[in-house]
Amino acid sequence: MTDTVREDLRGRVESLLAEHDPRTTDAVTFHRARFDSGLAWVYFPLGSGGLGVERELQPFVDELFDQAGAPGNNAEVNGIGLGMAAPTILAFGTPEQQRRFLRPLWAGEEIWCQLFSEPGAGSDLAAVSTRAVRDGDDWIVNGQKVWTSVAHKAQWAILVARTDPSRPKHSGLTYFLCDMTDPGVDVRPLRQITGEAEFNEVFLTDVRIPDAHRLGQEGEGWRVATTTLNNERVSIGGRAVPRESGVLGAVARTWRSNPDRHTPELHDRMLRLWVEAEAGRLAATRMRQRVSGGQPGPESSALKLSFARSNQQLAGLELEILGEQGLRYDDWTMVRTERVDFAGRSPGYRYLRAKGNSIEGGTSEIMRNIVAERVLGLPVEARGDKDIAWKDLAR
Repeated sequence: MTDTVREDLRGRVESLLAEHDPRTTDAVTFHRARFDSGLAWVYFPLGSGGLGVERELQPFVDELFDQAGAPGNNAEVNGIGLGMAAPTILAFGTPEQQRRFLRPLWAGEEIWCQLFSEPGAGSDLAAVSTRAVRDGDDWIVNGQKVWTSVAHKAQWAILVARTDPSRPKHSGLTYFLCDMTDPGVDVRPLRQITGEAEFNEVFLTDVRIPDAHRLGQEGEGWRVATTTLNNERVSIGGRAVPRESGVLGAVARTWRSNPDRHTPELHDRMLRLWVEAEAGRLAATRMRQRVSGGQPGPESSALKLSFARSNQQLAGLELEILGEQGLRYDDWTMVRTERVDFAGRSPGYRYLRAKGNSIEGGTSEIMRNIVAERVLGLPVEARGDKDIAWKDLAR
């Protein structure tokens, strides 16, 4: 059956390419046509950019378009939209919301960011204090968000806000789609340890969001956000990558280029980390196969945890291989970068930037709790605030 589906997909791709030659068709028009043909996310339902086939067939379709020289859809900048907003809108959005947002998101016409973390609620997302108050058919939102990638480029954001402070923290949240061009949205750069401003802090002052842009039911924000976070962890730690790519590939090249620096201890560490990285890559492949046709589960937290640990240990090993040469750094000038390029940058950059891998997308400590409780079935950590109204919690 899979071979038959593959041939059908191949035929659909060839037909689209014949009607919209990528050499002469502008990128937006091409991607609109690809979406309308069901060849955007092929595992999405019909009418939503897909054909309802297995998720594992997506790389096959992407490769066919790559071989034909098809244009990119701004995936480097719009990773949050493609990897997090889109599957959440598919899972919880109304038909009207899916028609409004999925096509321009796929075509790269609208960039998305994520307004989740706050100064007082980073690891504990359920503790967010940004408030959304109902005002007729709208919601008025006030608060502050941090660590927001590409907020300075985004037209839309996925937003979690507190709508009922009288309920326990997990049940008083609601999920919204926020227009980043609203005059009450103020985006400011956050300079990182690398010297770059990859992230932002966002201040929301009387931002008006129509109730039609609420995703899921009022008070259902935690459930909706969990879907987003599971997809985020797959996009961080569970992406399809070739063997010896990313940080591992860069460190392996450094190792082979510096034979005079080899010692038995470094040799053993290089082998161990290579094996661990390869095991993580294969585990990610297995997980993607298991979730084909469905949403990622808590297992994605284990992959994200493994990815962060592997990157940090590999980057540290690379500096030891290079010695004092590894302490050099490219440039401390602040740059408003939109993409993280571990493989194409210097060892110093990799070492510094990898520190963020155990924070972004959920801290490693939170990932361990999720794996322990929801994957391994270990006793749940004691939580004294579980059944207390959010307004009564000490903050």
